[in-house]
Amino acid sequence: MKDLLFDVNDGIATITLNRPNARNAFSMQMIELWIQALQKVRDHDDIRVLVLTGNGRSFCAGGDIKAMKSGKGFLDLTGYEKEDFSSSSLERKNSLWKHVQRIPILMEEIDKPTIAAVNGDAIGAGLDMALQCDMRISSDQARFGEGYVNVGIVPGDGGGYYLPRIIGIDKALDLLWSGRIIDAHEASKIGLITKMVSHEELMVETNSLARRLADGPQQAIRLIKRTVYQGLKTDLRTSLDMVSSFMGIVTEHPDYKEGLSAIIEKRKPDFE
Repeated sequence: MKDLLFDVNDGIATITLNRPNARNAFSMQMIELWIQALQKVRDHDDIRVLVLTGNGRSFCAGGDIKAMKSGKGFLDLTGYEKEDFSSSSLERKNSLWKHVQRIPILMEEIDKPTIAAVNGDAIGAGLDMALQCDMRISSDQARFGEGYVNVGIVPGDGGGYYLPRIIGIDKALDLLWSGRIIDAHEASKIGLITKMVSHEELMVETNSLARRLADGPQQAIRLIKRTVYQGLKTDLRTSLDMVSSFMGIVTEHPDYKEGLSAIIEKRKPDFE
């Protein structure tokens, strides 16, 4: 079986991490298929929303700790084989950059909504992958943690970038320095997840949100995403200048006229 499954159904793409017996820990095949799937999501306009989830009891455990201990392959929290890390620090850096770090770069290039359906433990790089999504819907059985410090390494997959932006610097450092595991209730309290639901309702809730976004005005949704993320990197004047350009674009799109008509006629809009 493939270590990652990719499916597109009526505008909603779903990436399912598929190593349930290994808690969906990374493998080289998983990373390669992940990159290919993200490229398709980025480049195909018929895909409107991306959902990321895991098969089995875990969302993603990051690196394969059992493989590390057995010596069969040095799968640390980046997920790469021993030979990639044996020669020099530069080669180890380049291996990260060419493989697993392509995932957050591709995620940043996707203008469409991305949702993590966290079905179980999201640990280390697994948590980082959930953080890369725009929203995180979590099972009440899920647990979260940044385990890098426990094996004496640094977060190599974006945790040090995303975590403080989502929950604040002090709370991020608490999780990163302690390596402790928190449950979904604490994750909800500190703002790590968007919403917590019962385990049984996780995919129902996630698919309902994905459907609502997929049926919405796509150009407006994508430009709103750009506005939010670019706004984190620019000053107010630059952001307002950009969004005024966006407004000029969307008000010429058929979705704008359809939205106005639907409000006036008190009906559900039928966006393109």
